[in-house]
Amino acid sequence: MNGQSRVERHASSPKKYFPLIMILVAVIAIFLGVGFLKAPVHADPPKAKVSSQQTAVKQQLQKYVDSVSKDGSVSVSFYNLGAKSTTSAGSSNTADFYKAGRLAVSSRNAHKAYTSASTYKLFIVADILARIDAGTMDKSVLSSSGFREMILHSENDFAESYLDTTGLVTLNNFVKQQGWYPQPFIAYQSARTTSATLVSVMRKLDQGRYPFDNAANRRQVLSLMNHQVYRTGIPAGAAQAAAGSTTADKVGWINSDNNDAGIVTLPNGERYAIAIMTHGHGQSGFSGFSKIARITKNVQTIVYGQATTNKVKQLYQ
Repeated sequence: MNGQSRVERHASSPKKYFPLIMILVAVIAIFLGVGFLKAPVHADPPKAKVSSQQTAVKQQLQKYVDSVSKDGSVSVSFYNLGAKSTTSAGSSNTADFYKAGRLAVSSRNAHKAYTSASTYKLFIVADILARIDAGTMDKSVLSSSGFREMILHSENDFAESYLDTTGLVTLNNFVKQQGWYPQPFIAYQSARTTSATLVSVMRKLDQGRYPFDNAANRRQVLSLMNHQVYRTGIPAGAAQAAAGSTTADKVGWINSDNNDAGIVTLPNGERYAIAIMTHGHGQSGFSGFSKIARITKNVQTIVYGQATTNKVKQLYQ
């Protein structure tokens, strides 16, 4: 009979298999190591290549914007806002290419003031939100029919009454403090502004920066802009470039001046702000909004169209 007890035999038995276990562990480690080596690795592309492609897109866009604004009857400002991280574009490995501001372009006359038409009502919206923040105005004004109609149908009664009661100097001072074109309102003259200013308003509105920093009030304004009824300008052009694109915008028209400023969201989540001011060339009524739509479509196609998208994807493969 073997002198080992049953307990001793069980205690010593693993030692016999230890070398085999070590061999198996080594084989598995080697196998996994080879697997890791074969796994595709998507390293970030060199910054120089990304920057070069961004420059190429901006140059193409600048060339187009310069061509449509060369006679001074059109002013364009474009600012890419980037995509939120919860969207397909925002979670993509190409999101950094479209990071906010990296593809921003403006026409050479973007800081020249033109007749604003009803886009000046954006300044009234901003002033009201600032007063609500300060506690000097009740937020119920945002639900009033006058305020709503000012955005939904661009009605004038509320806006003109607000100008009278607040005062042009007071409103000009507020607008100037925001870094916008400093004197939009002059007595007995049409209000004036720039496409650069209108895009700045859209950027602050999108990003929730003062005076649009109250989230609930901001959502209320954006909802009205999403449902305003005059949609043959930026909204039409954005949808032509990519079906399903949505736009929150404010239009303005008077005499030959047709203007539009908005925030566009593409189906994949990419967003941009754009302002287009047009005048002359026999425009009247809404006749210039087809031009605004065409410019929007072409701008969006240059920046976010398939040709650019394919080149960007190749960078990150």
